[in-house]
Amino acid sequence: MASPPEGAPIPWRICKNIYSILDGEGAARYPGRWNRLGQRVIYAAETFSGAMLEILVHANIGRPPKDQHAARILIPARMSMDSIAEDSIAPWEHPDREATREAGSAWYEAGRKGRRSAILLVPSIVARRERNFLINQDHPDFRHIRASAPEAVAWDPRLFRQ
Repeated sequence: MASPPEGAPIPWRICKNIYSILDGEGAARYPGRWNRLGQRVIYAAETFSGAMLEILVHANIGRPPKDQHAARILIPARMSMDSIAEDSIAPWEHPDREATREAGSAWYEAGRKGRRSAILLVPSIVARRERNFLINQDHPDFRHIRASAPEAVAWDPRLFRQ
């Protein structure tokens, strides 16, 4: 695998093996905190452990998830990114998600036309001191984003003790 450009962020994505690392179809089918139905957004985390926490909080299965793979997302160093700070959307962590979906949806739609960036940095609720990366698969600059070769995710069974 080629090394990422100097100074470029290297977020991680974990997903089921049946999906490509750089495919936002799951978010399009099942809207998340930051996107609406039909919006192909790829969710990634600032760190590998952050990506694991994001999977765990949504899996809610009490046992290690099966058939998961992970990869680093390779973003060109000069690619612009938008960001949303915790204090800019109130309440950003609220369970109904309407404020965050509105903000993420506006970014996504403007990005499809090239008027906003292909990447949006947002606060992580699970890993409070980290951020998540949203990648707009329908942005004109998406073609410049790559992923490392996927690797199997090994879950520590101690995370699932009852």
